[in-house]
Amino acid sequence: MENGNKKIVNAWCMYDWANSVYNLVIVSTMYPAYYESVTRDENDKGIVNFLGHDFINTALYNYALGVAFLVVALLSPILSAIADYKGNKRLFMRFFATMGSVSCSFLYFFKANNLEIGIVFMILACIGFWGSMVFYNSYLPEIAEPKEHDRISARGFTLGYIGSVLLQLICFVLLFKKEWFGISTGEALRLSFLLVGVWWLGFAQYPLAVLPISPKKERQLKHNVWANGFFELKKVWFAVMNLPVLKRFLIAFFFYNMGVQTIMLSASLYGKSELAIPVNNLITAILLIQLVAIPGALMMAKLSARIGNIKTLMFVVAFWIGICYFGYTLPRGDVNQFYILAICVGFVMGGIQSLSRSTFAKLMPETKDTASFFSFYDVTEKVAIVIGLFGFGFITELFNGSQRTSVLSLAVLFTIGLVLLYNTLLAQKQERNF
Repeated sequence: MENGNKKIVNAWCMYDWANSVYNLVIVSTMYPAYYESVTRDENDKGIVNFLGHDFINTALYNYALGVAFLVVALLSPILSAIADYKGNKRLFMRFFATMGSVSCSFLYFFKANNLEIGIVFMILACIGFWGSMVFYNSYLPEIAEPKEHDRISARGFTLGYIGSVLLQLICFVLLFKKEWFGISTGEALRLSFLLVGVWWLGFAQYPLAVLPISPKKERQLKHNVWANGFFELKKVWFAVMNLPVLKRFLIAFFFYNMGVQTIMLSASLYGKSELAIPVNNLITAILLIQLVAIPGALMMAKLSARIGNIKTLMFVVAFWIGICYFGYTLPRGDVNQFYILAICVGFVMGGIQSLSRSTFAKLMPETKDTASFFSFYDVTEKVAIVIGLFGFGFITELFNGSQRTSVLSLAVLFTIGLVLLYNTLLAQKQERNF
């Protein structure tokens, strides 16, 4: 495959433009607000019936996302093996991209009387997004030289950010100027879901047409393609167990990332349901998070260059503990304090994700099998999300629908992560002394 082909590189970056709207519009802003409003219409306490069982609406939302990420965690090793096989990965990427985008469009039909549509297609959209990303990411080393990876990856991220914000602004016009179109607030939000699906599927057609298929002579296969990913994970597991610093870091990452991802996936619903933040202010807060995340990540990178990755992560995790307490004590309906909370979350949100991944890369042993190590990292991340979301939902139901205790409980995860990061730092110092 030809490295550095501009047409192929441009097509690869365009997929970020296509699918990033899912993360901003569906995950972060419009869908959580609509879901909470619709599921609270029938019963002010937010009790809903799903598949014959009664759930608190916010808990059901977290359970559903947990199921989606559980499927992703189980599929990831298989999909990574297929990607490593270097066969027609474009076909698999098309399948998951189509499933995710069409599922977003079908959310248009989600109303108060058909909760099943909202839950099922939310799960399928999540699986479609993350499934397609496995193949999307695996293209990068094939279309660009290693020295170009950071630049091209950043270009894709930038295009994705611009595209998602552009569609979000279009959705804002529908929502805030709904009288222009003669529609209700609910219809404006449901049209946003339809637009996400059309945008994602429409713009994905270019990369799905241009991204190459490897010739058969370049394809690789170890064991069975369906089982190879699990063989690779097992191999990495034994390698990690013999690397004290990396092992301690991954355990720390498991706990604090559980807290980070749960907050990121539940923040909108917490603001709407628990804090009674109006939809307009909630969306403004989410945009604040997006705007602050980029300079926050840059500042974290500079700090890590000065004091080291582990110490910087310890500072950031300690900051997250403060965020949990702030969110727990935040008065209901206080929009200004919610904006401050959003700025705090945005400041450390992007930084902790990028810094965690780069720290893992630095602590990895010298190996050509980097894909297997990062597959292990991704599975660790997804399993942590599953446990975090199910735990958050369970504690919410345990305390009769109040999410405040769930938020405070996340501080425990960050505290464990902080202690384990300190142990990682001690192990790193000890290793350097030998």
